[in-house]
Amino acid sequence: MDFFDKIVLIVDDEKHTRDGLRMSLEDEFDIYVAANIREAAEILKSESVDVMVTDLRLGGESGMDLIEQALSIPHPPVCLLMTAFGSEDIAVEAMKRGAYDYVSKPLNIDELEIVIKRAIKTRSTESEVEALKAQVDKRFGLESIIGNSLAMQPVFETVRQVAPTRATVLIEGESGTGKELISKAIHNLSGRPRAKMVTVHCAALSEQLLESELFGHERGSFTGATERRIGRFEEANGGTLFLDEIGEIDLSTQVKLLRAIGERTIERLGSNKTIKVDVRVVCATNRNLVQMVKEGTFRDDLYFRLNVVSITMPPLRDRKEDIVLLVDAFLREFCDENKKKRLELTTEAMQRLLAYNWPGNVRELRTAIEHGVVMCNAGKIGIRHLPPFLRDDSGAHEQLLLPSGQRGNFEIESTGGSDDFTDLDLARMEQRYILIALDRTKGNRTEAAKLLGISRRTMQRKIKDLEEAGELPIVEELRKN
Repeated sequence: MDFFDKIVLIVDDEKHTRDGLRMSLEDEFDIYVAANIREAAEILKSESVDVMVTDLRLGGESGMDLIEQALSIPHPPVCLLMTAFGSEDIAVEAMKRGAYDYVSKPLNIDELEIVIKRAIKTRSTESEVEALKAQVDKRFGLESIIGNSLAMQPVFETVRQVAPTRATVLIEGESGTGKELISKAIHNLSGRPRAKMVTVHCAALSEQLLESELFGHERGSFTGATERRIGRFEEANGGTLFLDEIGEIDLSTQVKLLRAIGERTIERLGSNKTIKVDVRVVCATNRNLVQMVKEGTFRDDLYFRLNVVSITMPPLRDRKEDIVLLVDAFLREFCDENKKKRLELTTEAMQRLLAYNWPGNVRELRTAIEHGVVMCNAGKIGIRHLPPFLRDDSGAHEQLLLPSGQRGNFEIESTGGSDDFTDLDLARMEQRYILIALDRTKGNRTEAAKLLGISRRTMQRKIKDLEEAGELPIVEELRKN
C-alpha cells in the first residue's frame, strides 16, 4: 500500500509539536496541521482526511469534542488521541466514543507511524467491505427486483420494514412472480447479510427425505443413512432459511417444523439430543394456505407462526407497466450471456408482449425474451422470433385482465393474421383498459380510476378524449358520474 497519498491531519495547540510531527512523518504521509478545532474543521471540510491525530487538550478546547465532530461527517477519518502519560482512563473513554486508538506523550515517532499505518489499513479494509456490501445489495437487494408499478410499491415497503427484524415472513403469490428474489432481498437487507442463506424446495422431496433435509439424521436412523448428516436448520444457523413451496409439506413434518420455529430447537432423526439454532425463517407458497387450513391439510398453528408478516407478490398481468423494464433487463442479460450485440424489440413484438396475460408471470416473460435473443441473428427481435404461443394471435388477443383479476366484457379483437397485429398500438390498448374498467364498475368513473391506479382527473381527461374520437358512447349512466 502506498501511504504517501494518504492524508494525515495533526491537531495540536503547541507549534513545535505540530512542526516536529510534520517533519517526522511527511516522508511517509501527506501531512496537514491545525492548531485548534476551527482550523481542523476547515481542513476536514475541504480534504478527504484518512487519519486525524489530535491532542486531548487544545488550549481551552477538548480533543474529545473534535473527535466527535470528525466522526459525524459523511466520510469520517480514523481518529487517534494523543494523551499525557498516565491518562489511559481518558483514552479508553475516547475509544468508547469512537476513537480508533491512542498514543501516550512523550511520543515515540516510530510507534506513532506504526499506529497510523495500521489505522489506514483498517480504513481501507472498511471501505472495501462497504463497497462489496453495496455490490451485494445492488445485485441481491431491492435493486435487483425490477419494477416501479403501483402494484409493487407495497412489496418494496414491506421488505424494507421487515428485513432488519427477526420476524418470520410468508411470501405468497403465483408461480413465477419472483418470490425467491424477495426472500434474497430480505436476507441481504437484514442484520445478518454476511451469514448464510439456505434454500429448501419442499415440493421436490418426499416426506422422509424432507424431514432429513430440514433436521438432519444420525447414522443408521433409517435405511440408507450410512453417516451422520447436518440438516438445513443447522446449516443456516446464524443466517436465513428459505422454505419454498411450504404448502407442500405433510402434516407430520409440519409438527416438527412448528417446534423448530417456535422453540428454536431441533433434533436430528435418530437422536434425542436437542440442538439450539438461531435461524430467520422465510417461507413462500403459491397455494392458498387459508383454504388448506379449512380443509385440514395445513396446521392452523403453523400457519399463524409463519404468517407473522405476509407479502403478496402481484402477478405480471397486474403490473404490465413493468414489462418494458423487465424486457430491457432480460435483453441485456441474454445478449451478454450469448455474446451478442445489444438487441431491441420491434414495436409489434413489444405490443404482443403487452397484450399477453402471462400466466407464467415474470419467469415466463424471461424465457420468452431468452428465446427471442437466441432466435434473432441480427437487427431487431420481431414477432417471428418469439415463442410459438406469442406468434399465435389466439394467445395474444385473449381478454385483458383487470388488476382485480376479474374479466371485463371487452376483448382485444383478433385481426385474423399476425401481419395485421401492427394496427394495435399502445394508445389503443390503453383505451381498451379504460373501457374494461368502466364496464366492470358499471360506468363509475371514480371506481374505474381506482381500479386502474390513476386519478379521477386523469380518468375524466381520457374519457373526454375517447368521446371526442367517437370511441365511447355518451350514455346517461356515465354522465351521472
